[in-house]
Amino acid sequence: MTLEVMRRRYERLLEWLVILLMGVLAVEVTVGVVYRTLGASLVWYDEVASILLAWITFYGSALASVKRAHIGCPEVMMFLPPKAKLTFRLVAEVLTIGFFLIMGWAGYQVLGVLATDTLVSLPSVPVNWVQSVMPISAVLIVAAELITLPATLAKAARRESVIEAAQAAAAAEVRQAPSISGVDPR
Repeated sequence: MTLEVMRRRYERLLEWLVILLMGVLAVEVTVGVVYRTLGASLVWYDEVASILLAWITFYGSALASVKRAHIGCPEVMMFLPPKAKLTFRLVAEVLTIGFFLIMGWAGYQVLGVLATDTLVSLPSVPVNWVQSVMPISAVLIVAAELITLPATLAKAARRESVIEAAQAAAAAEVRQAPSISGVDPR
């Protein structure tokens, strides 16, 4: 299996995870609104909704990493010579991976501290289960960075004209834009 095939499968897995979480959040909010309208508010509604939103944020961040869709400075990078571009890209990757390794380790350490705590509205749900999103998403992001690293460094190493960079950016936007006709542009 090539690295590109692995990247696409990993991306698809993360997409389904985020879609599932968004669906659960939509159902949970709808049920909460219906119950509140009927005058019987659910005690756990707000707490669970905020947890689901946090999970969507963390797992969506892993999805953005595998898509290479986080905020960057492509305009600045395209004017650099290949050697400088490669150096900057390598430093950025090392810092990103290092940050998420530290975040994962710290998140894992926090789980031990929270081992005896439970949610306020759902005492049967342990807080460390809820907070496990931090180390898990950190590992997912590091995996995404490592899967995309060879292609990213190869792209940084080659000379790319401003026109090629603009065309590549436009093509990426088309691939990521939802299709109005229902036909996937890929």
